[in-house]
Amino acid sequence: MLHSVSSPNTLISVPSRRNFHLRTRRLVTTRLSVSAASYSDVDTVILENKPWLIVGLGNPGNKYHGTRHNIGFEMIDRISQVEGIKLNTIQSKALLGIGAIGEVPVLLAKSQAYMNYSGESVGPLAAYYQVPLRQILLIYDEMSLPNGVMRVQPKGGHGYHNGVKSVIDHLDGCRVFPRLCI
Repeated sequence: MLHSVSSPNTLISVPSRRNFHLRTRRLVTTRLSVSAASYSDVDTVILENKPWLIVGLGNPGNKYHGTRHNIGFEMIDRISQVEGIKLNTIQSKALLGIGAIGEVPVLLAKSQAYMNYSGESVGPLAAYYQVPLRQILLIYDEMSLPNGVMRVQPKGGHGYHNGVKSVIDHLDGCRVFPRLCI
């Protein structure tokens, strides 16, 4: 298990299992968790040894600080603060923190390229640390969602988000990685 985070009264938009194209909103008062053990036994053994790459999308600089477009950066800052992971390394055009959440190794990253070029950081980091694509969690703003609403997606397209499009392009067109849209 990656980690459980208390999130009281969080409104999440999730797809219905029967009607995948329909989205429902539920008030979630329990713990949220992401588990690497949900895949087959063979994959689980391999995945447990690989780190998760958690990337917050945003724009560098004070001009964009505190804007909705930088929610990915703010989430990475908060995770690093709560888990005690210092963002103190620059690698592949990203500010990087290496640590663990629980017993799971993680890489926290904030691309220092502008939003539309975020893939220039994510692709090389994933390759260097040999992170499986399904263990890359992208956190970004989703303007189609109301403020305060989060949506977790196991995979998908770019949805006209240029930062996500850049990441997909730098992962050789692969779209099979989880996202947290806020």
